[in-house]
Amino acid sequence: MTHARPRYLESKRSVDDRALSRSVRDRLLAELPSDPRVFEAGCGTGVTVPRLCSWGVDAGRYRGVDTDQRITAFARAVRPRELRRAGYAVDSAPAADDTSAPHAARDGNDGPDFTVADLSVRFETGDALATLESPSTTDYDLVVAQAFADLVSLPRLVSAVESALRPGGLAYVPITFDGGTIFQPDHPADDAVERAYHAAIDARPGRDTRAGRHLVDLLGRRDGDLLAVDGSDWIVRPHSGGYPADERYFVSRILAFVADAVPAAPVDVPNFEEWLATRRAQLAAGTLTYVAHQYDLLYRSPEQP
Repeated sequence: MTHARPRYLESKRSVDDRALSRSVRDRLLAELPSDPRVFEAGCGTGVTVPRLCSWGVDAGRYRGVDTDQRITAFARAVRPRELRRAGYAVDSAPAADDTSAPHAARDGNDGPDFTVADLSVRFETGDALATLESPSTTDYDLVVAQAFADLVSLPRLVSAVESALRPGGLAYVPITFDGGTIFQPDHPADDAVERAYHAAIDARPGRDTRAGRHLVDLLGRRDGDLLAVDGSDWIVRPHSGGYPADERYFVSRILAFVADAVPAAPVDVPNFEEWLATRRAQLAAGTLTYVAHQYDLLYRSPEQP
């Protein structure tokens, strides 16, 4: 089950935009310096860049790292065009060679892929968590880890983030899954499917379907300050038999993830194929609602290293 597909990542953009907590975002912007150094772990197709610009963060340096070379290439190609269409001044730079190895060894001193207003932007292919842990990844004002914390070991992630931040730097961890996968209308197999789906995810190394609550607890016990926590549930529901943007495709991928995971789960689900066929038919008919329970978190690292 891989989430590293351009269309999937793009199709969930409108879902993310609705889900992101405004209160956590506002606290982030109130704490952020005017020209921050930003590192994003698991940057995907780079949608954080136009999002930051729309929030008024249009100066500083942004560095995004993702494991999939197709995704970082997509980000380099698509995000400058989108930003130009939105009216931003974008200056392209020669793309860094993304075929050299090891990608994660890049030290952060390479030039940008492009600049938007006064924000320099670079996308890299590599292991984002290992890059965070690199001795050269230091003194960032902001680390962003969207839809990332439930994919990795939380203690390792928190330690890596704190090592990468300057004293008093910020970690913004939105769209962190927390153990709720809901489909409507009700189906008799729903509870069994959810248990099996979550059990299959939790069986994978580093995965945690209750990462949101566990991260709240872990950050609350660190020496820094947990500045803000709020819900950021994905909610996709039909309107007049259709779905906004590309959200029908997004939900179809969620159903595909469930279809891949449940047969391998240590929990038996009677009539799973009937459940799946019913849900796919409801999606095609524009009657299926999907909800995932998630948290947005904002943490400030200790003022003294």
